[in-house]
Amino acid sequence: RKAVTYYRVSTSKQGKSGLGLEAQRHSVEQFLVAGGWQLVGEFVEVESGKVNQRPQLDAALAQCELTGATLIVAKLDRLSRN
Repeated sequence: RKAVTYYRVSTSKQGKSGLGLEAQRHSVEQFLVAGGWQLVGEFVEVESGKVNQRPQLDAALAQCELTGATLIVAKLDRLSRN
């Protein structure tokens, strides 16, 4: 099974410090290893959840379509607030 990961933090301070990203990566990596997933792409974005225009999410979804992979996120709130 192929996987594309998407990580998002809300502030540039979180993005620069790694806060939030490390926890997301740890959770997702455990899931991937346990399920025998093959990682084919990883995308990171620093953007508020209320902003709907997210180029890295669009790129992640395009990679999924191109490779037949499944998009993996640590929590659904990393995709959107609504």
